[in-house]
Amino acid sequence: MIKRDIAEQLQLLLREFPAVALLGPRQVGKTTLTRQLLKETGHDVIYFDLEDDRDLSRMENATFIFGEYADSCIVLDEIQRMPDLFRQLRPIIDQNRRPGRFILTGSASPALVKGVSESLAGRIAYAELSTVNLLEALESGISQSQHWFRGGFPKALTSASDQGFIRWAENFIRAYIERDLSLLFGVNLSETIIRNFWYMLAGQSGGIWNAESYASALGVSSPTVKRYLDFLEGAYMVRQLPAWYVNVKKRVLKAPKVYIRDSGLLHVLNRIRSEAELPLHLTVGSSWESYVIEQIYQRKPAHLEMYYYRSQHGAECDLILADGIKPLMAVEIKFSINPRVSKGFHIVLDDLGIDQAFVITPSEDQYPLAEKIKVTGLQHFLLMMSSQN
Repeated sequence: MIKRDIAEQLQLLLREFPAVALLGPRQVGKTTLTRQLLKETGHDVIYFDLEDDRDLSRMENATFIFGEYADSCIVLDEIQRMPDLFRQLRPIIDQNRRPGRFILTGSASPALVKGVSESLAGRIAYAELSTVNLLEALESGISQSQHWFRGGFPKALTSASDQGFIRWAENFIRAYIERDLSLLFGVNLSETIIRNFWYMLAGQSGGIWNAESYASALGVSSPTVKRYLDFLEGAYMVRQLPAWYVNVKKRVLKAPKVYIRDSGLLHVLNRIRSEAELPLHLTVGSSWESYVIEQIYQRKPAHLEMYYYRSQHGAECDLILADGIKPLMAVEIKFSINPRVSKGFHIVLDDLGIDQAFVITPSEDQYPLAEKIKVTGLQHFLLMMSSQN
């Protein structure tokens, strides 16, 4: 079993808050991690799977059940199925604020689940369990190349073969298209639009968002396609990287970039069938960029935010790491063993007053490329990020 870094954070939150919500995509290991942690702590545990109709019906009398098991840790899996439980939990918690009373798991962003309010503010802590990151994979003896190709879903990553990984991913994608997204958000979504939209996003992962272009191709309105994008983001399938335009005098692009978060799903959507095919595929550059962006996001210090930068005069940078309104670091992402940076990247450093810049490549070689700019591997960069937490 792959050791997850978030385990220590969850243990701390369970000692401090009456309720802890563990969020993340389906099949990422939320229930497995919860069971493991509670087994180690020796808690008396009661589980309710809200995707099981029997447990769902039991929750119709939730107040009585919560009272009957007041001394146990109650785990509510897939809490988005009954968002009204958030409201019902408030008086129960206020009667007894013992830490670790409730663990709620969910596969959808609370902000997008109808009926979820701020009723538990001050009573609940939120944590996101993302897919297995590179450093976790390396600690388990999994290579960077395998992790990049298969992504971070545990069953996909540890499959016995690439063919097994592909079968898992294809069924995962099919389930999301045919059932899960509509179930997660309580709305009826068009399977055809979701399927085509997902394939389009995969083909342009890392591209700048243009609602009109997607809407025209899909035959829907711009608000509709934006709504679908929000649902995919709320299900932890895509990530929007905002543009940096604070304190910039030049004309810059302001639309976000959109990435498929899991590289394994990205590769299956782009029909890359083996690890050996990946370096030769037309999308390898955007795949590497998508992969690096997600890995950095998972390991960056909480106080740093991520942006990209592109002006209408050719200055551009794949990633800006900023603390508030102060940009600290610029990152260029290159699938190359002999990387070069453009004049536009140097302009970004001057425009934003950045003194520290990196070029991240698939190799772990490290060397200075120019004044202020260093070439480095992803593993080394992530370790440097982790040391700043």
